[in-house]
Amino acid sequence: MSVQRSRTRRIRRLSAGARSIAFPATERERERRRIAIMCLPFFVLATFAGFVPLVVMARMSLSAENLENAGWSLAAWETLLAEPVYREIAWNTLWFATAATLVSVALGVAIAHAIEKYSLPFERVLVAAVSFPIALPGIVVAFMVIVLLGRQGLLTNAAAFFTGSSPIDLATATTVFGLFLGYVYSLVPRATMVLRGTYAEVDTRAEEAARSLGATPLETFYHVTLAEIRPGIVAAFILTFRSALAIFGTVLVLQALAVVTLRVDYELGVGFNTQIAGAIGLVYAAFLIAFTFAGLRFVDSKAVEI
Repeated sequence: MSVQRSRTRRIRRLSAGARSIAFPATERERERRRIAIMCLPFFVLATFAGFVPLVVMARMSLSAENLENAGWSLAAWETLLAEPVYREIAWNTLWFATAATLVSVALGVAIAHAIEKYSLPFERVLVAAVSFPIALPGIVVAFMVIVLLGRQGLLTNAAAFFTGSSPIDLATATTVFGLFLGYVYSLVPRATMVLRGTYAEVDTRAEEAARSLGATPLETFYHVTLAEIRPGIVAAFILTFRSALAIFGTVLVLQALAVVTLRVDYELGVGFNTQIAGAIGLVYAAFLIAFTFAGLRFVDSKAVEI
């Protein structure tokens, strides 16, 4: 009975809330209606660009027929759990994204510190150059890596000229290093932009006090500045790690390491195994959503403020 009463009260509260939004009588209710109206386009977009594709992927992964959603089968999920190659792919995805994120955030801290703490020449040009990769598709980034580090790449041939080695032996564009470089090039601007906002709120008086007491610039950064920008570092890590998991074009061209996005393309392009592709996509999306909510809970716990 208590469960039924609780459910009834919850339904009544939802009904009352819907009525207050539809027919507001107070200023607070009118404010809620304005918020609901402003949020409506987002919910429409989330429904058709997020929830509906997830439902279709879930149905695809349970289909008994390939290329169409017909019947029911757990064969795709059994394959995903039984085949070692998929566990290896998941591991590659996690460690590679984590490593690229850590390096990108570290570089973002250094770049943001230099821009915000020092009067650099051509600062606007530098900021534009740092933020430029955000506008580049992953495929373009991959071809830039090939132009620099491929067999005919500029840096490859320059190194071959000075060392006397073969460009074929020195080419690293399609190795793990080349893929890692493409990831970092795309992720550093995202970390830097977040950290620049954090640096703008740093209390410079504490830094000046530390310097006046004899602390070196490195000691001041470690003991004072780092503590103040730690929330921004956490925020940059969350954003950058999510972006690393979502990179597709760079992996597609520089196929040096099997990761989730490449495997989905493989399943669709070789054999057209839509069931396994749907299962991989669903696991990928579920992990991304879970990571996002975990990050938000960490932020909401006031362990860090973004």
